[in-house]
Amino acid sequence: MADTTLDAKGLACPMPIVKLKKATKDLAAGDTITVLADDPGFEPDVKAWVEAQGHELVSLAEDGGVFTAVIAIR
Repeated sequence: MADTTLDAKGLACPMPIVKLKKATKDLAAGDTITVLADDPGFEPDVKAWVEAQGHELVSLAEDGGVFTAVIAIR
């Protein structure tokens, strides 16, 4: 289970990623964060951000227009 959950629903690009970046500053290697977002651009954005930051995208799913991303901090 994730250590932290970030609810970014209702935020438009780039705010879900901006909020995610800020939230990860308080996390340590090995922690996980779950992000909920309903911005259609979140899927490609989070994939690119995780790769650029060197973290691990554990899972990414969409249900009813809401994306749920679980990210392991590295």
